[in-house]
Amino acid sequence: MADSIRLVSVVGKKNSGKTTLIVALASEYARRGRVVGTLKHGTHPAKLDQEGTDTWRHMHEGSAERVLIESSGHRALIQRLQEEEDPITLARRYMLGTDIVIAEGFTKHPIPKIEVYRRDAHAEPHYIDTHPHADQWFAMVTDHSATNYPFPTFQFTDTMWLVTLSKLAWDRALIIED
Repeated sequence: MADSIRLVSVVGKKNSGKTTLIVALASEYARRGRVVGTLKHGTHPAKLDQEGTDTWRHMHEGSAERVLIESSGHRALIQRLQEEEDPITLARRYMLGTDIVIAEGFTKHPIPKIEVYRRDAHAEPHYIDTHPHADQWFAMVTDHSATNYPFPTFQFTDTMWLVTLSKLAWDRALIIED
């Protein structure tokens, strides 16, 4: 079990390729023998359960605050929240035993970030030098060739960027002590 957890975030606007990059990074770390966790920040309520199921009834008819589902090889916790928690708290609470946690989203939080930016999908990236946590961006993966950012930029068309980016992410990750 790890004594500390590394945490990085992959940010970007809708349909930029965040999930694809997270899957690629997670696979690369797993290939290296690392235990990987992921966090997903949603902007809409997650629909994890269906009306009429036992667990749905526990939450909605029984007013349970938490429902834990345990089945062969899987576990899921559904919990009512008064307010969202930050990714560091979530990693500490739910990701013990992982070597690295890759978060999707959490743009407003002060954690190290890789941005995925597709010019075809959006005119501008999230990154601007006046962002309150602009110093947390450490890389960008993009299809835009005219970039001038204060951190490494990788083109989607490059052939070796995943290995380089995974090393950079490992080195720049926030280390959360146990």
